[in-house]
Amino acid sequence: MPSRTVTVGSAIGLHARPAARIADAVLTAGVPVTLAVGGADPVDAGSALMIMTLGAAHGASVTVACDDAEVLAAIADLVGQDLDA
Repeated sequence: MPSRTVTVGSAIGLHARPAARIADAVLTAGVPVTLAVGGADPVDAGSALMIMTLGAAHGASVTVACDDAEVLAAIADLVGQDLDA
């Protein structure tokens, strides 16, 4: 599955608000997307709860994976934004 590694842009990391926005975008896209930190197992990016289990703080590297290049780019962009603003 194609992937892209991005740096978490949200000032407090991927807590409830950014996780919910990312999960909503994944569900709207309708294709599977996973997120992973380091060598840990990837989680379903369509679940805000699973995203929060990553413990991804501001500045952490997160690998976004998806077979749809357009969705991959969109979700990677969201992870890199400060979604708390």
